[in-house]
Amino acid sequence: MSPEGLERLLRQLRQGRVTVEQALQRLRSMPFEDLGFASLDHHRSLRQGFPEVELCEGKTIAQVVTIARALLKKRGPFLATRADPAVARAIRRLDRRARYYVDARIVAIHPASRKQTGRVLIVTAGTADMPVAEEARVTAEVMGSHVERLYDVGVAGLHRLLGKKERLFDARVVIVVAGMDGVLPSVVGGLVDCPVIAVPTSRGYGASFGGLAALLTMLNSCAAGVGVMNIDNGFGAGCLAHRINRLGEASFVKRRS
Repeated sequence: MSPEGLERLLRQLRQGRVTVEQALQRLRSMPFEDLGFASLDHHRSLRQGFPEVELCEGKTIAQVVTIARALLKKRGPFLATRADPAVARAIRRLDRRARYYVDARIVAIHPASRKQTGRVLIVTAGTADMPVAEEARVTAEVMGSHVERLYDVGVAGLHRLLGKKERLFDARVVIVVAGMDGVLPSVVGGLVDCPVIAVPTSRGYGASFGGLAALLTMLNSCAAGVGVMNIDNGFGAGCLAHRINRLGEASFVKRRS
């Protein structure tokens, strides 16, 4: 249940439009629901502003569908990550509002209000990094951030990035996704005054060690203000970028009021 939903329920209870028994019935799955093989955290939206996100990877289709059905009953926004086409079809049979983002491997239902705030910029070193970047983009957008993209601007042709540097300067937070040598986040971190979230990808030849080389490069960045996610963790980057962006929006609104 979202904060808005809980507030609405309490108001209805006070006005006598629902009984105490009816209110208890709606609240009985808080703070979690035991499905036997999973415990769903229905309280997460109240604590963190967004419902629990379902990771499909490693689960059977039956498990994914059971969890999705329980989450969808709440009628809020929905995210299922690392979903293959078969899983996506199964979830979409539960709710036709669900949209499958193939590149991101995400099934999502956007919130009823599509208002997006702030400005998150996602930058990739190469085209091969786009799936991880798209996972970050869809995550941040569904959570409520305005997201822009600047793809395939890696250090092998640095003029491509420098020619778009104004877009870097206008961002509130930048996600930089790179494999191979993983140098791009340091370059971006040296240009901007906003937080930079670096995401190493597993793209690259043998000595990249499945993204380990990029991860170590990013962890050893000499640029200030660069934080590093785990390898291929686009979801984590999108979520963190949204939270930073939301803090910036709150500060912006406070200054204007």
